[in-house]
Amino acid sequence: MELILEDGTAIEGRHFGYPTSVAGEVIFNTGMVGYPETLTDPSYKGQILVFTYPLIGNYGIPDESRLNNLKQHFESDHIHLKGIVITSLTREYSHWNAIKSLEDWMIENQIPGMEGVDTRALTQKLRNKGTQLGKMIYEGHDLPFYDPSKENLVAQVSTPEPIAYGSGSKRVLLIDLGCKNNIIRSFLSRGVSLLRVPWNYDFSQEKFDGIMLSNGPGDPTQVMETVRRLQPWLKKDKPIFGICMGHQLLALASGAQTYKLKFGHHSQNQPCIQVGTKRCYITSQNHNYAIDDQTLAPDWTPWFFNANDGSNEGIRHKTKPIRSVQFHPEAWPGPVDTAFLFDEFVKSL
Repeated sequence: MELILEDGTAIEGRHFGYPTSVAGEVIFNTGMVGYPETLTDPSYKGQILVFTYPLIGNYGIPDESRLNNLKQHFESDHIHLKGIVITSLTREYSHWNAIKSLEDWMIENQIPGMEGVDTRALTQKLRNKGTQLGKMIYEGHDLPFYDPSKENLVAQVSTPEPIAYGSGSKRVLLIDLGCKNNIIRSFLSRGVSLLRVPWNYDFSQEKFDGIMLSNGPGDPTQVMETVRRLQPWLKKDKPIFGICMGHQLLALASGAQTYKLKFGHHSQNQPCIQVGTKRCYITSQNHNYAIDDQTLAPDWTPWFFNANDGSNEGIRHKTKPIRSVQFHPEAWPGPVDTAFLFDEFVKSL
């Protein structure tokens, strides 16, 4: 198998998984664990993922029959990315709850993989030159490059119809932009009921105590219909909380601007500092876009920033219970240092 980047770089490797060629955006993830959760994260839609950690597949894939519904380890019901590139695939997995190998699971989901690659060298190239388009070519079956950022990927991963969860007295309207299951788990474990709605749903007549904007894939400027539906609510006093894509759409609704990062943040160890303090939180992240907090309106203020590159990691309204973060407080995989943000949001309902 061969990985070809848009700058002409060609990298040879060994094929595993489903036998097919794919094209997408090549990014890297520096996490050490959590490949079942990572592969099922809808935010990876349209991307070819390079794992820097050298051993992938060593604990297999969990047995879903032992895990009820949203209590499972997966963040959605299937793999969303285009393909993965790794150094070494562990075929003889070992875990008490494993039922199949990573390769078998990828074949079921029709996802190709490529091993035998110096993924850290490839990551250095992506860091130096920036994220690139690429294609994984199986047995010479070529295909054109594909730029997922030119499509509304959120529309492809959002729920097609409203879904209700829980029976708590407080109800949150969850706008599904590619929602991870652990966002839902995080609310249900706190006794909050949810109404999960499609990305372009007219929720003006629904009854709820607060609005949650989920994570999701792609360029936020492709999702302006959600922005337009959200804008009237910024003038009200309903609590609103956004994560990742939700953070970016909240910023756009407030009048701020977004931009594409050179190589994005895809890891479980991104350091974020709370503005006005020296407190640093280690966070899980997965995004290619960020907001320009220099374009925030006067009634908004930065909340967190990234200690590595200085990019914005959170905003909040100065007088209303409206706030958002670029990182994932629900983690999964990753540290749960910022899970308290769910507690603060629930208290505001």
